[in-house]
Amino acid sequence: MASRPPPRFVVRPHDMAGQRRRRIWLGAAWFASVLLAAVLTGLLVGHSTPAASERRQLQALSTENEDLKQQVSNLQRAAQVNDIANHSLRNTLAEREEEVSGLRADLDFYGRLVGGDAQRGGLRIQNVRVQPISGTQGWNLTVSLTQNAKRGEDTSGTATVSIEGLRADKVVRLDWPALGDTAQKDGLPFRLKYFQELHATIVLPADFRPNRVYVSAQPAGDDAVNRTVAWTDALGGTLTKPGDSHAQP
Repeated sequence: MASRPPPRFVVRPHDMAGQRRRRIWLGAAWFASVLLAAVLTGLLVGHSTPAASERRQLQALSTENEDLKQQVSNLQRAAQVNDIANHSLRNTLAEREEEVSGLRADLDFYGRLVGGDAQRGGLRIQNVRVQPISGTQGWNLTVSLTQNAKRGEDTSGTATVSIEGLRADKVVRLDWPALGDTAQKDGLPFRLKYFQELHATIVLPADFRPNRVYVSAQPAGDDAVNRTVAWTDALGGTLTKPGDSHAQP
């Protein structure tokens, strides 16, 4: 029996759904490739354009600016800490200088009382203080007198105070009668062997600006002892340096 020749045509069923899926995948792949190409192109163009370069420079400058601001802030805080430390040190030094000045004055005072120089010292105006009376033109005046203990006898007399200053742009001097109480018009009486403080209240004119305080202590039967003290030294009870402006005629 003779063999049959193969058919010239083969009939196969047409798969419409499979073709549709293939077309969808091919379209999606093409769209994704186009999108990726666009993104890559944009990135390349963005990195290469002058605007992108300027943005990078601006970002770098902004970062540097923030760093500099932080450094300035740190330096400012360090300067503030240094200023506080210096201010505290100055205050401490001022306190120590005041303590040393007070100790020197005390040493001079007690040395004079006990006669540390082995000499018979006479009367001395040790200290002068003035303190304002709040709300008035009045001032509390304190005069400290000392005498060497080796003198061995009481000293008595009177002390007077006068104040020099400016009034109507002229230098004037207000003597004791214009300052003190009428009950003490002849002066402040004193009697001491070692030490005595004299107290009084004085009144200054409203248009008077004091500059100096003159104190004169007149012991009975002896020469007067005088002392001149700057108003700023006497104000507020500031101790004057021993021996400053001290004269005994």
